[in-house]
Amino acid sequence: MADRITVIGWDGTPLTEAAGAALAAATLVAGAPYQLSALPVPEAAERIALGDIRQAARRIAEHRGAAVVVAEGDPGFFGVVRTLRRPEYGLELEVLPAVSSVATAFARAGMPWEDAQVVSAHGGRLRRAANICRAHPKVAVLTAPGAGPAELALMLRGVHRTFVVCEALGTSEEDVTVLTSDRIADHVWRDPNVVLVIGGAAQAGPVDQAAGWLAGRPVGYPGAERGWALPGDAYAGAGRTGGETGASDVLPAHVRALVLARLGARPGDLVWSVGAGSGALAVEAARFGAAVVAVEGSRSACARLTVNARRYGVEVEAVYGSGPEVLGGLPEPDAAVVESGDPELVRAVLARKPERFVALPRTFAEAEEVRRAIAEAGYRADGELLQSTPLRSAGEAGGLGLGLGAGGSGALVLWGEQIV
Repeated sequence: MADRITVIGWDGTPLTEAAGAALAAATLVAGAPYQLSALPVPEAAERIALGDIRQAARRIAEHRGAAVVVAEGDPGFFGVVRTLRRPEYGLELEVLPAVSSVATAFARAGMPWEDAQVVSAHGGRLRRAANICRAHPKVAVLTAPGAGPAELALMLRGVHRTFVVCEALGTSEEDVTVLTSDRIADHVWRDPNVVLVIGGAAQAGPVDQAAGWLAGRPVGYPGAERGWALPGDAYAGAGRTGGETGASDVLPAHVRALVLARLGARPGDLVWSVGAGSGALAVEAARFGAAVVAVEGSRSACARLTVNARRYGVEVEAVYGSGPEVLGGLPEPDAAVVESGDPELVRAVLARKPERFVALPRTFAEAEEVRRAIAEAGYRADGELLQSTPLRSAGEAGGLGLGLGAGGSGALVLWGEQIV
């Protein structure tokens, strides 16, 4: 192993005294070609152009002498430090960071960023990065070749956002461009350090000037509530029925709890809620950090859905329509729920192969057909009949203790998971 390994973060500014000394003493220097040509690398030092970091790590582990790895900005933030620290290389590192490219990008935009999501599109994760951009109003995306601004904008087709594209940060060729997402794909971009994706309905709430306390969590949203599977009256449209669909606008809390558990929504996922009513389930899936597309055949329910999403400060894309044909233009789902719809609609959703699927059939006969459709689509099918009866207080019962109230209800919940 090298006698000394120093990882230097460089943001284009003059090196610190410690970084300069480490570089001057190095007998092996690894970095991007532009870094190796711009920095004072000793003439006698072996030079490695960083492409495959794992290959470079193996060479560094074999080297005898002082080694330096030059990286952009903060190498411990989505950078080379994670790979170099893998146990199979046995490397002990001294890390000298500079300002991260994300911090620099937000500084160029003149924006705070403690409320931003930061994601990497490296390693084939562009779709998940795009889903984060759907779900959140402020996202920094660390791009990769083939997963840059144009590809990201195509993934967000139909979702209006503002892109701040930062190319070659910290170099003499630095360029910062601000465009709406519909114009991004018309340009050819150099490999940028980071792209800021800004906008969305969740920003419409009042701005709280006080600083938040948890990075990545916006502050100042109206109607913030603790917990999930909230009471039905927490949503606009509770107690109503959904126009053309005839579906309940707000599912009971205990039903939503089971459906959400089976959907397993998480950041980076895209969830379809089909026959969404007033969107209580869609909003709660979005509160888990997932991107959500809600399909609903009642315009009045779509309007209430939008109100509920704004109330809880989340992004839910409302799509008006009720038949299988409306699904054709939607992005691919990771999970899907059919809250209201016949078996034909269930089959149309299953044809898009979400990893997890839930349906709420109205009758036992329909449940049997839905279960068969789930199994035929290659899923492991299961389900439950949920029955509940509200408790009433002693005063309401006319006696001591608790009693059973009127208004009991039942719900059929079927689900499927892809068989691996």
